[in-house]
Amino acid sequence: MTQNNANVENRSYTDELQVMGEQLLSKVKELVHEGNVRRIIIKDQSGHTILEIPLTIGVVGAILAPTLAAVGAIGALLAQCSIQVVRTETPGSDETPQG
Repeated sequence: MTQNNANVENRSYTDELQVMGEQLLSKVKELVHEGNVRRIIIKDQSGHTILEIPLTIGVVGAILAPTLAAVGAIGALLAQCSIQVVRTETPGSDETPQG
């Protein structure tokens, strides 16, 4: 039996967003719906990791609901926090269409 391994190189990059506690849940939901986000890391003001959410293709609301409940509770406790967003980008996704 032979296997074909397509060597598709994925690039990833990281964004860091500063949000107020009450905006945390809505921002995380927005990031989840974007589709190219692979990991969300919530940090407190001093930079300590509070919660790390790995996202995979096919994550649905029922599986993500307990995590979002935890995010809502964290947002209620923190005055300000940062969200580190790890995104993946497949080759060719930054090419502009030619017309």
